[in-house]
Amino acid sequence: MNAQGTGPVATEMLRRINSALSPTTVELVDDSEKHRGHGGYNPAGESHFSLRIESAAFEGKSRVERQRMIYAALGDLMHERVHALSIRAIAPGE
Repeated sequence: MNAQGTGPVATEMLRRINSALSPTTVELVDDSEKHRGHGGYNPAGESHFSLRIESAAFEGKSRVERQRMIYAALGDLMHERVHALSIRAIAPGE
Protein backbone atom coordinates (compact mmCIF):
# COMPACT_ATOMS: atom_id res chain seq x y z
CA MET A 1 0.00 0.00 0.00
CA ASN A 2 1.28 3.44 -0.91
CA ALA A 3 -0.32 6.39 0.86
CA GLN A 4 1.20 9.67 -0.20
CA GLY A 5 -1.71 11.51 1.41
CA THR A 6 -1.70 10.38 5.04
CA GLY A 7 -3.86 13.00 6.71
CA PRO A 8 -6.96 11.92 8.64
CA VAL A 9 -9.24 11.87 5.58
CA ALA A 10 -6.78 9.83 3.49
CA THR A 11 -6.20 7.47 6.42
CA GLU A 12 -9.94 6.86 6.77
CA MET A 13 -10.35 6.42 3.01
CA LEU A 14 -7.63 3.77 2.97
CA ARG A 15 -9.10 2.01 6.00
CA ARG A 16 -12.50 1.77 4.32
CA ILE A 17 -11.10 0.71 0.94
CA ASN A 18 -8.91 -1.98 2.50
CA SER A 19 -11.80 -3.30 4.58
CA ALA A 20 -14.33 -3.41 1.74
CA LEU A 21 -12.22 -4.37 -1.27
CA SER A 22 -9.11 -6.19 0.02
CA PRO A 23 -6.88 -4.63 -2.66
CA THR A 24 -3.63 -6.24 -3.77
CA THR A 25 -2.28 -2.74 -4.44
CA VAL A 26 -3.62 0.70 -3.62
CA GLU A 27 -2.17 4.16 -4.08
CA LEU A 28 -3.99 7.23 -2.80
CA VAL A 29 -2.56 10.66 -3.59
CA ASP A 30 -3.81 13.96 -2.16
CA ASP A 31 -4.00 16.26 -5.19
CA SER A 32 -5.69 19.10 -3.31
CA GLU A 33 -2.92 21.65 -3.72
CA LYS A 34 -3.16 21.33 -7.50
CA HIS A 35 -6.74 22.61 -7.22
CA ARG A 36 -6.07 25.79 -5.25
CA GLY A 37 -8.59 28.40 -6.38
CA HIS A 38 -10.89 25.84 -8.01
CA GLY A 39 -14.33 24.77 -6.86
CA GLY A 40 -14.36 22.50 -3.85
CA TYR A 41 -10.81 23.46 -2.81
CA ASN A 42 -10.37 23.27 0.94
CA PRO A 43 -7.41 25.18 2.45
CA ALA A 44 -7.05 22.38 5.01
CA GLY A 45 -6.29 20.00 2.13
CA GLU A 46 -7.64 16.51 1.59
CA SER A 47 -10.41 17.52 -0.79
CA HIS A 48 -9.12 16.17 -4.14
CA PHE A 49 -7.59 12.71 -4.53
CA SER A 50 -6.30 10.26 -7.14
CA LEU A 51 -6.80 6.57 -6.44
CA ARG A 52 -5.11 3.65 -8.21
CA ILE A 53 -6.35 0.30 -6.97
CA GLU A 54 -6.10 -3.36 -7.96
CA SER A 55 -8.50 -5.83 -6.41
CA ALA A 56 -9.87 -9.27 -7.24
CA ALA A 57 -13.27 -7.84 -6.25
CA PHE A 58 -13.26 -6.01 -9.60
CA GLU A 59 -13.04 -9.18 -11.74
CA GLY A 60 -15.89 -9.31 -14.23
CA LYS A 61 -17.08 -5.82 -13.29
CA SER A 62 -17.45 -2.85 -15.62
CA ARG A 63 -15.63 0.43 -15.03
CA VAL A 64 -18.84 1.97 -13.68
CA GLU A 65 -19.51 -0.99 -11.36
CA ARG A 66 -15.97 -0.71 -9.99
CA GLN A 67 -16.41 3.00 -9.31
CA ARG A 68 -19.72 2.34 -7.58
CA MET A 69 -18.01 -0.23 -5.36
CA ILE A 70 -15.39 2.33 -4.36
CA TYR A 71 -17.97 5.04 -3.71
CA ALA A 72 -19.99 2.59 -1.60
CA ALA A 73 -16.88 1.72 0.43
CA LEU A 74 -16.13 5.41 1.03
CA GLY A 75 -19.73 6.20 1.94
CA ASP A 76 -20.29 9.52 3.68
CA LEU A 77 -16.73 10.74 2.99
CA MET A 78 -17.77 11.32 -0.63
CA HIS A 79 -20.64 13.55 0.47
CA GLU A 80 -19.07 15.36 3.40
CA ARG A 81 -15.33 15.69 2.90
CA VAL A 82 -14.02 14.58 -0.52
CA HIS A 83 -14.83 16.93 -3.39
CA ALA A 84 -13.15 15.00 -6.23
CA LEU A 85 -11.77 11.50 -6.70
CA SER A 86 -9.99 10.33 -9.83
CA ILE A 87 -10.16 6.52 -10.00
CA ARG A 88 -8.10 3.90 -11.86
CA ALA A 89 -9.51 0.53 -10.76
CA ILE A 90 -8.29 -2.77 -12.20
CA ALA A 91 -8.53 -6.48 -11.51
CA PRO A 92 -5.35 -8.55 -11.17
CA GLY A 93 -3.77 -9.25 -14.54
CA GLU A 94 -5.32 -6.32 -16.34
